[in-house]
Amino acid sequence: MNTLINHIIEQLLEIQNGKIWIGSSYESKLRSIDDNLVFVRPTKDLHSIAEIISHLTLWRNEAILKIKTGAGSKTDDCEENWLTNEKLKEKGWARIKSEYDHTLTELIALLKEKDDSFLKEEYYDTDFKGDYEYRFLLHGMLHHDIYHLGQLGLIIKHLK
Repeated sequence: MNTLINHIIEQLLEIQNGKIWIGSSYESKLRSIDDNLVFVRPTKDLHSIAEIISHLTLWRNEAILKIKTGAGSKTDDCEENWLTNEKLKEKGWARIKSEYDHTLTELIALLKEKDDSFLKEEYYDTDFKGDYEYRFLLHGMLHHDIYHLGQLGLIIKHLK
């Protein structure tokens, strides 16, 4: 039975492009802003939209790696965690957004292969330096996505 896995998949999709109780989804927010503003930091202490999307992509890729191999490779202080706008501009917004979208598709495809018992299996978390159940990882990904969705809302308000 996959009730819990299916619920996690449903939440990931709703946060990305659904109608969610807390407000706008990622797709809705990203459609509301001109592409020429995605590299702008509204204040020196706020990240740009591109920085946040790149950051989310890194951690989604890390979750995919953990699911595939049972261990991660990144820590919170790794350079790729918060790439500079200069590096991100070289990559380009279309590629940043495409990579972000691809990671969701890949994560969901991996989860569809699992059943609920997978959530109790353990992986080694490089960042937290210990063994954790996959439930911890996937719930953390949802929390992380929602946290940064709120940040995007504030950044977009500042940019408009």
